[in-house]
Formats: sequence, structure tokens, C-alpha cells
Amino acid sequence: MIVDCHSHIWSTLDQLGQGQEFSCLGAGNVQMVQPEQHLAASNPAEAVFVLGFVSRMLEAEIPNQLIRDYVAAHPGRMKGFAGVDPTQKGALEKIHQYAEDECFSGLVLSPVCQGFHPCATPALKVYELAEKLALPIYFLNGETLPRLGMSEFSSPTGYDEVGRMFPHLKMVISHLGFPWTEQTLVLLAKHPNMHADIAGLAEKPWQAYRGLTLAYEFGVIEKLLFASDFPNSTVKASAEALYNLNKLTLDSVLPAVPREQLRSIVERDSLSLLGLT
Repeated sequence: MIVDCHSHIWSTLDQLGQGQEFSCLGAGNVQMVQPEQHLAASNPAEAVFVLGFVSRMLEAEIPNQLIRDYVAAHPGRMKGFAGVDPTQKGALEKIHQYAEDECFSGLVLSPVCQGFHPCATPALKVYELAEKLALPIYFLNGETLPRLGMSEFSSPTGYDEVGRMFPHLKMVISHLGFPWTEQTLVLLAKHPNMHADIAGLAEKPWQAYRGLTLAYEFGVIEKLLFASDFPNSTVKASAEALYNLNKLTLDSVLPAVPREQLRSIVERDSLSLLGLT
């Protein structure tokens, strides 16, 4: 099966607030990402993660209700991940509500775009509750950050302590932790419940080749999750780009990533890895 582990929807650009330059959302020249556009781009994936986003600092909020309604219209196939900002009052109460709603499978945080250290006290309370409720956490990072984004919180090494404190919490670092790819791979090797998606790599062949080659050499390529990064790409285009990755090595001495490893990323059972059904 194919599981797309990273995609977004929103109904108006205003919902992105001051995060319209955040490449993780695929903003910029993208005005609207309606559910019908998302549905068409999700084929042939059998399951798709729809990630929320909320940031008090950036005055941004993709309504979790929008995601819920979309997931409810496609039960089983669409998996909602609710956007949560630990710096907002009432965050823990909202998490309890999401945990009781079958349309939500996990949570989405972004230290760099929400303005908190990964081990800040409010965040630790979120992790503790998420671990207790068996809710996976997505950490959003991106290649291009909003002007107000706090780059000092973008390094994934900040998640090392989180992994030590919450060994049963399943976590996913988006975009292979770019630009901190090596540090991310070290974390994947160290923490059994930590994974990374490959969102954003479909249209960046050299970056994709470098990241996946390192992951294969590190022995953690099985911890990478397939992702389209919609609206930046589609499931079909992302899968094709992955299968064509080794074209860079033709007529060169560069090592190729074994094709069976590339195929395993596309067909990975990410649902089981993250404890989802």
C-alpha cells in the first residue's frame, strides 16, 4: 500500500497568516488548496495524512474543523492530524477532544513557527499527554521559513531530549529535518520511535539523492516515510521522482540507492509504524 504521510489543505490564504512563506505549507503562489484538489492529487495512495497548522506567533490557523470535515467525508483513507500550539491557552484540553474524535490520528507542532524551544515546559506537557493518549506528533520544519520564524528552534537536535524523556511517544520530523539532515539521521538511529518524512524532496533531486544515500549508509532508510508534500507535489509525481532518483548516478562513480529500498519507502506501512489503524 502507499501511505502519503504529509499533505495540507486550507480554504483561504488568510488562514496561513504570516506563515505564507513557510515552504512546508507550499504557500507563495498557491492561493487555495481545496479538499477536491487534494483528493485528486492523492491518487493512488490508500491512506493520506492531512496535517493541520496553527501558530499564535504567526497569527495563522488552518481550522482543525476543516480537516475534520474532510476526513469525515473520506473515512479510513484520510487521517487528520490536528494543529496544536503549546503556547496557546487551553492546548491540553483541545488535545483531549482530538483524542476522542476518530477523525484525528495525531498532532502537529512546529517549534520554529510557534516560537518555543522543543523542551519548553508547555511543550513537555503536550508530549506527556500525547504519549499517554498514544497520539503521534509531527514536527513541521521547512526549507524556507517565515520572516518571524525562529531559526534557533529549527535544529532537530532539540528533539533528542524529547526522545529520551518520552520513549513511547511516536514522532515524525518533516522534510528529513532539512537543513539538518545528518543530525536528523543520528536521531533516527538513536530513538526507536522517531521517524522522518521525505516531504519536499520530489522536485529537488540532488537534495533527495544526498539525503537518501546518507540514510542508507546510516542504516536508517527504513525509518523514512513517503510524503507528497501536497500542494508542493502530488503522490504520483513524488513516487516517480523517487524511482528516478538513481538517474543522477548514471555515467558517474556516485553510489546508487538500491531500488528495493526506494520501493520500500513508497510502499512502507507507515500506519503500523506510527501505531495507527
